[in-house]
Amino acid sequence: MKLSELAKVLRSKNAGPFLTTLDILFDADEPYQRVRDSGVLTKEYIAKLYGIRPEEVLGIYSVDAARGIKITIPKPVGMACGDPEGRDLFGAQQHIPLLDIEVP
Repeated sequence: MKLSELAKVLRSKNAGPFLTTLDILFDADEPYQRVRDSGVLTKEYIAKLYGIRPEEVLGIYSVDAARGIKITIPKPVGMACGDPEGRDLFGAQQHIPLLDIEVP
């Protein structure tokens, strides 16, 4: 099943001028626990999706009380918030690579 079918909310946003946070939120325990425990969301896999090195994935955090998973990555070079050449001022389009992740 795809992550986009399991999650209630998939979004991204700025986490300061140089970082992006990816939020995956669920409306029930079962899909949240399925994704959290699947082993699919690793630094190596996120790095591959975003074309960065695994050590650049700054964190993958699960918050049981919120049924949420948060991933923090750096903004691409030249994409700092407010950069005149930036294409995504709010970091709101960076979650797209997560949509088709297959969750066992």
